[in-house]
Amino acid sequence: MYLVTKLHYHQRSKVLDILFDDNWQASLSCEFLRTHSPSAEVQGHQHQHGLKPSKLVLGKEQVAITQLEPVGHYAVRLIFDDGHQTGLFSWQYLRALAEQQPQLWSAYQARVTAHHETKDNIPIKFMP
Repeated sequence: MYLVTKLHYHQRSKVLDILFDDNWQASLSCEFLRTHSPSAEVQGHQHQHGLKPSKLVLGKEQVAITQLEPVGHYAVRLIFDDGHQTGLFSWQYLRALAEQQPQLWSAYQARVTAHHETKDNIPIKFMP
């Protein structure tokens, strides 16, 4: 079990620094955190708290965190400026996100690219 000993949010760069009790640190962007929120809205009701979101969240490049709300000694609720506030980020979930961030971000970017490619290739039928 990991504990978070410090959270520091950088408003300009929109990055959350996380320090764990074993002195391991990570920096995660607001876009990454928002698109990988543990909420049912992102994870889907059947697949809650997975690391690979079932729903593709788009257009969060400029999203920012407006508030960090501690939840006991085990989690933080991140309030985003797009109104999203239902994700409860446990220390274990933050650690898993941080450890797997390169792979998760790459997979997310591939899904975004695939979405845009299929969106642009919708066949149009012209009626005579």
